[in-house]
Amino acid sequence: MIGILVTIAVSWMLLYLIEKQSILALGILPLAKRLKQFSMGFLVTGILCVLVQYFEAYLKASTWVLNDTITTRIVFNSFWWDFKSVLTEELMFRGALLYILIHKIGSVKSIFASAIAFGIYHWFSYGVLGNVLAMILVFIGTGLMGYAWAWAFAKTKSIMLPFGLHLGWNLVYNTLFSKGPLGDLVLISQGGKELSDWFSLLNFTTGLIIVPLLVLIYVTYFVKKESDISATI
Repeated sequence: MIGILVTIAVSWMLLYLIEKQSILALGILPLAKRLKQFSMGFLVTGILCVLVQYFEAYLKASTWVLNDTITTRIVFNSFWWDFKSVLTEELMFRGALLYILIHKIGSVKSIFASAIAFGIYHWFSYGVLGNVLAMILVFIGTGLMGYAWAWAFAKTKSIMLPFGLHLGWNLVYNTLFSKGPLGDLVLISQGGKELSDWFSLLNFTTGLIIVPLLVLIYVTYFVKKESDISATI
């Protein structure tokens, strides 16, 4: 929690010193509209994540079963972990710095810069630094998704849609399907077989390339572009 507060404070300071804005410049208001954007983003990536996990289960001939040791407290703690990690990353990559960059160098260059930084960041968070092939694959996958989320910020002039898109994927992936670092949570995979090289590649490509492209299509064609970022306090 302290980390989030520090990130918010630093973001606010940068916005004030460079743009004479408050944290509200990140498009938190009007609240009802922003919550709707957040909810739509959460729904889009949440559904995509469910489809990807069941596609993998189909390829493996495995099933998802409810973890009979799960408790409400464990689910809440996992949700809170996902929420904090996503909010921190959004403030870092689709927050004050992206807002400032858009004002200084324009949307196109800023979105690319944000996507590249997001991809490089995941070399460290995924622990693949030094493994060239893994670094390339992680950079492509997270960079594409980072591009889609930065484009969402630029179009809506708000952090709320990319926050929803990010949390929808992470929460479903980590907490619902137990794919994150917290171990077995709500659903666990049971049975199945190892995928052959071609099926493994198909499964890998679906999550790494197809999902970010679908999110990008959603942001490009179904998200309304708002007017230029306006002054807020």
